[in-house]
Amino acid sequence: MKAIFFEKHGEIENLKYADIPDPEPKQGEALVRVKAVALNHLDVWVRRGWKGLHVEMPHITGSDVSGEIVAVNTPGTTWIPGTRVIVNPGILTSDDEWTRKGEDSLSPGFKILGEQVRGGLAEYVCVPVSNLYRLPETVSFEDGAAPLLVGLTCWRMLFKRADLRPGETVLVVGAGGGVNSLSILLSRAAGANVIALSSSPAKMEKALELGASSVIDYTANQDWPAEVLKITKGRGVDVVIDNVGAKTFPKSLRSVARGGRIVTVGNTKGYELSFDNRLLFTKQVSLIGSTMGSRTDFTEAMEFLFQRKIRVPIDTVAPLADGIKMIKRLEDGQQFGKIVLKPS
Repeated sequence: MKAIFFEKHGEIENLKYADIPDPEPKQGEALVRVKAVALNHLDVWVRRGWKGLHVEMPHITGSDVSGEIVAVNTPGTTWIPGTRVIVNPGILTSDDEWTRKGEDSLSPGFKILGEQVRGGLAEYVCVPVSNLYRLPETVSFEDGAAPLLVGLTCWRMLFKRADLRPGETVLVVGAGGGVNSLSILLSRAAGANVIALSSSPAKMEKALELGASSVIDYTANQDWPAEVLKITKGRGVDVVIDNVGAKTFPKSLRSVARGGRIVTVGNTKGYELSFDNRLLFTKQVSLIGSTMGSRTDFTEAMEFLFQRKIRVPIDTVAPLADGIKMIKRLEDGQQFGKIVLKPS
């Protein structure tokens, strides 16, 4: 099969688009023909690698998979070949105190498709049968792949961890990526008011189209916390979504209201944070981390999105053969929304 893979960690020149052997489903797995796979920044981080990450080489990333079942290696299963499916990217490999409480993503045995196990930047992928979810006939493969990792991540981040409530105000730091663009959509759908930061007139316009009531150009307004305070009449926002990290966190702390929450699922611009601790305790701000989510979170998120016909913004749909070029587009931050690849 054709796949995009790397044989050692490093920069984008380590990626190859070539043939590798087709995967074979183990007991409890299904073989899925990939119809669409969406990119995430996770693809970049895994390729670069980090201390403690151990993957089988050659490694294939790709967490967001939609496709059709080819074969199932599970006796007595109701899944049959030809069924349209999406794949929950959160894979359970252990039974422990966290999984028994329904806190799957806290489990040491929690793995992510495309991170610790081979993913879907290929023509075929093997996944646990328990991670299959039927794709409605009314939803295209592209729209089915786009919200998977970001949908699971946003659902837990906003509603289980940050406890977002109707009428609150949310600041989304950066509006172009998949998590942040979906955060705008979900926050608005939940009855919250959204302020977004963006970097170009085109992205600002798209953020408004998604439902942001105000958009601040952070390149023209370096002191964007002052703009946030103006918009909120000096109060600040109830929730800040900051997945940028070191570059923006001190300003996020200035932007949040007294008793507010800052929630994060990533750090695209650095993970070593430095901030004025006095603001944290005098304003009584809650700093909240979140990662992925449970099977229940995944089901709730997908049902909410599909039933309400909420479409995750898609920046580009391209052939898998052009995937390395599309990953470069993602690395350079040129996209607004998801980049989706389609094997031929």
